[in-house]
Amino acid sequence: MKEIPMTVKRSIELLGLFLVGALLVLGSNIIMPLIMAFFISIVLLPPYRFFRKKRFPNVLAILLPILIMLTVVAAIGWFFSAQAARLIADFPQIQKNVSLHLNSLSRWIDQISHFSPTEQIKFVNEQSAKLLNYAAALLGGAAGSVSSAFIFMGLLPIYVFLMLNYKNLLLRFIFMWFPAEQHDKVEEVLSESESIIKSYLIGLLIQVTYMTVFLGGILLLFGIKHALLIGVLFALLNLIPYIGALIGNILGVLLTLSSSQSLTPVLIVLCTIAFVQFLDNNILMPRIVGSKVRINALGAIVGVLVGGAIAGISGMFLSLPVIAVIKIIFDRSEMFKPWGVLLGDENPNESPMRKRMLRSKSDLVREKLEAENDIETTDKSEEVQERKDP
Repeated sequence: MKEIPMTVKRSIELLGLFLVGALLVLGSNIIMPLIMAFFISIVLLPPYRFFRKKRFPNVLAILLPILIMLTVVAAIGWFFSAQAARLIADFPQIQKNVSLHLNSLSRWIDQISHFSPTEQIKFVNEQSAKLLNYAAALLGGAAGSVSSAFIFMGLLPIYVFLMLNYKNLLLRFIFMWFPAEQHDKVEEVLSESESIIKSYLIGLLIQVTYMTVFLGGILLLFGIKHALLIGVLFALLNLIPYIGALIGNILGVLLTLSSSQSLTPVLIVLCTIAFVQFLDNNILMPRIVGSKVRINALGAIVGVLVGGAIAGISGMFLSLPVIAVIKIIFDRSEMFKPWGVLLGDENPNESPMRKRMLRSKSDLVREKLEAENDIETTDKSEEVQERKDP
């Protein structure tokens, strides 16, 4: 049989990736709840297995972890509502502080430029009118967005329940999709994907907890108003890689400015966030999540932006675990292995232009680069045993 030319293979690859992207864009309202439910069901597998070992009925063993998850979500919602009530109660003082800061800014602009206060007010009014028009356009689809969000949240527990209930059926379907000689590789991909998803998402839950307590606690010690709200907002926004931390910093500064007439609290907030982020990025998070699969910064940022364009905030949040699973699949597929290299962080110390060995798809080369970049490998026997149901 005549071998397919390389150009045709590459064209098929690109066409396949384009079709997958188009499918995600067109069917994001259906696909995103399924992906989110899949990741949540992976996280709930350990408590589900624990209840099954204790001889709980299958339905009860599924419902109990889901109820625990809903309780945690309800507690977070209650905390936000309590903090929002405090913020609303301080609104007159916030309005006064904002006016003070705007007047100071106006005087500073007047000193360094030719814009008089009258021209500044005119400029602000023009921009405000544009902003209001833009906001009106956004609010036009707000009802649809809110209803979509409620449908999304309502479907999640149902999807999680059904995925845990039919997990053996889904696994059978996956294995039947591939020939028998590839089943070992499929089992390896499933085991490693489960390990990565669990370590990443459970690590994020731990991260949100300690960042809220740590950041909020330090700001409370300094007497910053709305310290806990700043802490939890930054911790939740930090779940969105790269972009979330920037938005969290901006919101923290705005909340502090609106609650204080001095700039000193703003400096305290910025320095505290920088300190907590340094500890989180360099000490705490690597130990919690580990480094079994690392995505390079370029791939992560592009993935976050693409995820946001496809499915908004949920797409940005899910981008890294999805890319990690895709990389695991690509690394074990001969056709898509170059794409796995493109997403990964196995950065060679030498140029492939000079060292020909680095041009190879060999697993030995990949393992060597993983060792050079301090990327852990998965203990396959343990993962396979852990995945087996009681």
